Amino acid sequence: MNEITMKMNADKLILMALQEDITSEDVTTNAIMPEKVLGEVDLICKGEGVIAGLNVFARTFELLDKDTEIIFMAKDGDKVNKGDLLAKVKGDIRVLLSGERVALNYLQRMSGIATYTNQVVNLLVGSKTKLLDTRKTTPNMRIFEKYAVIVGGGNNHRYNLSDGILLKDNHIGAAGSVKKAIELARVYAPFVRKIEVETENLDMVKEAIEARADIIMLDNMSIDMMEEAIKLIDGKAQTECSGNVTKENIQALAKIGVDFISSGALTHSAPILDLSLKHLHRI
Repeated sequence: MNEITMKMNADKLILMALQEDITSEDVTTNAIMPEKVLGEVDLICKGEGVIAGLNVFARTFELLDKDTEIIFMAKDGDKVNKGDLLAKVKGDIRVLLSGERVALNYLQRMSGIATYTNQVVNLLVGSKTKLLDTRKTTPNMRIFEKYAVIVGGGNNHRYNLSDGILLKDNHIGAAGSVKKAIELARVYAPFVRKIEVETENLDMVKEAIEARADIIMLDNMSIDMMEEAIKLIDGKAQTECSGNVTKENIQALAKIGVDFISSGALTHSAPILDLSLKHLHRI
């Protein structure tokens, strides 16, 4: 996440998280540390995984005090292990204490997503299938969670509703049919937009092919039905498999030969990577 993206999109969200945690004051810190005193604390890894979000972690403290110094011993995308020293944070002890929880919440969440994504990506090695995330993200966390997917080796599906056309079951119901929904989208959308349509059975697949959809999503189909759908599509459109995709079943899905597999589990079900700030001391 570069500096421009951070300033334009992430800073306001980090500030909101800090304001949620400090509505008036950090009464505990203010009680024991009434004045500025310089200190240092260690960022320690307590598990194994892929680290992601170090710049967000740093920004949390920097928004409280621009003079905070962070020395990193790792970078986003690195494999980390239990006991690893990942960073040293130096600055006003009041800042270190008040920003600790928010900074760790971001880093643990993002690293957990990167770790889980990397585990799933490794299951696809040797196949042509690319792993995608979804819009099933935590409110106000999408920019961080989708970045973590990239760090873990996955790929982003559309970022939001303005980013691409995906005709799902309710869009099709509103339009009246797969064909009608695709026709309406093609008339409305700029020529640079691809049109993806969700299908649930072979009749819908046939209709999507005839209407010249760019991408056909095979949603919650059985393995046998997806294999038949791939034969019907026969390269006339790109294919995406979706619906209850997990580490446990993704290899079987990849063997079908779809171009993409999308998984909401990357962002909504990844466990955090355990991290901690320890050994705070005055300097």
